[in-house]
Amino acid sequence: MTTTALPPSPRTRVRRVAELASYEQTALYAILDAAYLCHIAFHDDKGSHCIPTACWRIDGHLYIHGSNGSRMLKLLQDSDVCVTVTHLDGLVLARSAFNHTMNYRSAMVYGRFEKVSDIGQQHAAMDALMEKLMPGRLAHVRGGNAKEYAATTVLRIALDEYAVKQRKGGPLDDAGDMAHAVWTGELPFTHGRGAAVADALNTCDMPAYAAAWGTESA
Repeated sequence: MTTTALPPSPRTRVRRVAELASYEQTALYAILDAAYLCHIAFHDDKGSHCIPTACWRIDGHLYIHGSNGSRMLKLLQDSDVCVTVTHLDGLVLARSAFNHTMNYRSAMVYGRFEKVSDIGQQHAAMDALMEKLMPGRLAHVRGGNAKEYAATTVLRIALDEYAVKQRKGGPLDDAGDMAHAVWTGELPFTHGRGAAVADALNTCDMPAYAAAWGTESA
């Protein structure tokens, strides 16, 4: 992979297998937009932690949310963190045990989260989450009420300091291993969707977006 963009900061420069790195914004956005979960690494007086949480992107920020009482959400506003997203696409089988690898798409974002304090922006962010989860469903459900919004914290982190690393394709065997007779290739992972399952207490016909869920690839 070639890239024309430069690392946004020294700590985002990929040093190990640097030819797989990218600092292009379009590559970052594609990985984040394909994700429903991110992992957030941070440190406090009890040690280091890495917690998974729902995420979604709006323009140049990545958003998360949770209860006002969340210890993590409070800590994230006080120190720098690292946010990661990874999609595993396949296992790569080579002629040598040490040349086996994986195909993947990954992104790391550094920075500090800030609270979305403006009520209008908070509501818009939560609406965007619903649209991320299922386009078109927001118009069918009960929207959040004042009590629910008051109990919810929405945070965002600027997508200014990041690195992307991706691999695709088959194995890269050493010249000395080419005569070794063994099957080589890729074992892909297919990220599929199952058919929608109605809840036991459901009373409505299945909407088009739910019916289409199992026919679309993730």
